[in-house]
Amino acid sequence: MTQPDIAIVGGGLLGRLLAWRASTAGLRVALYDAATQAGEDSAAWAAAGMITPSAEAVDADPEIVAMGRRSLSLWPRWLAELPESVFYRDDGTLLLWHREDAGEARRFEKLLATRDAQAQLVHVDAARLSEMEPALDSRFEQSLYLPGEAQIDNRALLRALVLALEEVGVQCHWQTFVSAGALPAAGIIVDCRGMGARHDLSQLRGVRGEIVRLDAPDVELRHMLRLMHPRFSVYVVPRAEGKLVVGATSVESDDRSPMSVRGALELLTSAYSILPALGEARILEFATQVRPTFPDNRPAFFYHLGRRVLRINGLYRHGFLLSPAIVEEALPLLSRQWEEPYTGRWSCLRMRTHEVAEEQACPSL
Repeated sequence: MTQPDIAIVGGGLLGRLLAWRASTAGLRVALYDAATQAGEDSAAWAAAGMITPSAEAVDADPEIVAMGRRSLSLWPRWLAELPESVFYRDDGTLLLWHREDAGEARRFEKLLATRDAQAQLVHVDAARLSEMEPALDSRFEQSLYLPGEAQIDNRALLRALVLALEEVGVQCHWQTFVSAGALPAAGIIVDCRGMGARHDLSQLRGVRGEIVRLDAPDVELRHMLRLMHPRFSVYVVPRAEGKLVVGATSVESDDRSPMSVRGALELLTSAYSILPALGEARILEFATQVRPTFPDNRPAFFYHLGRRVLRINGLYRHGFLLSPAIVEEALPLLSRQWEEPYTGRWSCLRMRTHEVAEEQACPSL
């Protein structure tokens, strides 16, 4: 078997996207993942699949917002190239609040004005809101609208990417554990393991997320909904065939145990307060996952030119928001085979070998 140009360790969202795009760029690629091709153990499996740069702007670094906007422009093009269609909707986000939480809406609007100059925030009155989202049944007197924000069916995407990898000839090795003593033979090793690299990067921490999936065929939503609240912002994301994804919880923990009673109650109660019709919805799944995060909540490249190892990590809860922009950034670096000094577009992805400790720059995969 011909030695690949690139061996990617970690077959979650980022690893699959990078393997696919690198192969379409003419590189020979092998992908290794300890789990199955379904991706049930990846953060992407439990995600809501939102690409919402402006909605995230009040809490995220401005560069994250810019990278998210770049990803928002890439997603439709890349999805069109997949061998199987994937549910994608870019009807935007409606921001809602109960009367007692009106201050949260004012806070959001002020922060957004300072942190995202490109945001196109629209004030929506009750009449217009009823036209835009009849399912809300005139429960809210006003709303804020962020047009153009999008979402992807995360699990359908993971399936479609497996087909795309087969189509372009990527050597996929599912359920294959790669140890420090048996690194795959390749021109460059790329580590995309997320939390799987936590023992090699001392600053990597886990942030737990909790998701509820519902079947609500009688609730037809056209937009993503976010409920503004002083403690947590719950979102409701519509999928095809009456399915809904409800989430919000971000807990500073690497605990992957099942969802707590409190977490479930908070999510379901908040969603019910937006849409009382959800009282008759059926609960399909409670899901939990831990997202890899650095102290600044930004992604990072760690690389070692001599050993030809690149590590990409720290996507936090922004996997779908950032992955295309990160893949786009990594491809020129990999295509050049690192023969030239690397200078990238995004400052958080410009790590030099001498700027990180040896054990960080070249982890034990």
